[in-house]
Amino acid sequence: MKDLSIYFQPVSDEYVVDQGIGSQLSVHTDGSFPELKSKGIAILYVPEYRNGNASLHEQTNDTFRKHLYSLNASETWRLPVYDLGTLLPGAEINDTYYAVRQVIAELVKNNIIPVLVGGSQDLTFAMYQGFEELEQMINAMNIDFKLDIGDPEEPIAADAFVNRMLMHRPCFLFNYSTLGVQAPFVRKEDLMLFDKLYFDMVRLGEYVADFKVAEPHLRNTDLLSIDLNVLRSADFPNDNFVQPNGLFNHELCQIARYAGISDKLSALGLFNLSSSAGNHLAHSSLAQVIWYFIDGVAQRVGDFPVGLKKNYTRFTVFLDELDHELVFYKSDKSARWWMEVPYPPLEGVKFERHHMVPCNKNDYDNALKGDIPNLWWKTYQKLG
Repeated sequence: MKDLSIYFQPVSDEYVVDQGIGSQLSVHTDGSFPELKSKGIAILYVPEYRNGNASLHEQTNDTFRKHLYSLNASETWRLPVYDLGTLLPGAEINDTYYAVRQVIAELVKNNIIPVLVGGSQDLTFAMYQGFEELEQMINAMNIDFKLDIGDPEEPIAADAFVNRMLMHRPCFLFNYSTLGVQAPFVRKEDLMLFDKLYFDMVRLGEYVADFKVAEPHLRNTDLLSIDLNVLRSADFPNDNFVQPNGLFNHELCQIARYAGISDKLSALGLFNLSSSAGNHLAHSSLAQVIWYFIDGVAQRVGDFPVGLKKNYTRFTVFLDELDHELVFYKSDKSARWWMEVPYPPLEGVKFERHHMVPCNKNDYDNALKGDIPNLWWKTYQKLG
């Protein structure tokens, strides 16, 4: 593995404790960088705000570490967890992007899940570029109250980075989805683009009505980006943004756990952390989100359907409208569901990871009634 220590400053000694999670973490301290081993989780803090709220540039506050280290680890945790320290912004913002890109690529290549705690959300693009280094086609998902598409003619920004991912060549983005969207913050032209590209969107009201709607999308995600401003301000106070409506903190913790359980998810970004020195509630909320993500990863059962699918129950439904048979699989390990989407044989290698689409039993039940599952249809359009 490449030497990543050159990118990081050590964690302050005041956070390093011999109790709770802090006693189990491998922490980058002065003169000692963790020896990274495969199949672990690595936390890194990147306080880069120049494409968001530029007034916060060069301000750092990693109080979340104090709250995280004091929490207790679950008995089920068997994987190593590292804290790599703080990746300080470069002289130019592209220097920061480059460093993030290299770190993400190296960690993901070695089966270590990066948990990037950051400043502005445009760092999602740098994380995406890390997958580009690996030439890996991915699905990305954003937990946000906006769509963050932006104008391709305008510079990248904290709330305008998706277009940059779409326009970048070569493009390794297969699907993009957003959860938590609130209608007052969505432009009509962005909705039209989402429909045109067969992207997925779950509104805040849909999630509140049925939280299980999030799970298949999270299970289908490689790169998850979370704008912490998706939380209502009562749960996540922020000196620079006020949000009266949004997710509750326990709901975001639930989403983080779903994400952790997903065998496919290999990188998490958490953005727009308040830099206010006295904002302990926001940092405590973030620490618990990270805790539930780690706990989810520890619960992984490794049941993504590949190969002969011996440990799955197969269900078929013939749809007259499509003149096609829909094939569903239910895992004997976790009782989770997938559906198989056919793709042109010439594209088989490129899209191999994406033709098995996570779903839930409701999709199977609706197919029995003659309804084409929305996730099946959108994936079929993209594969074709």
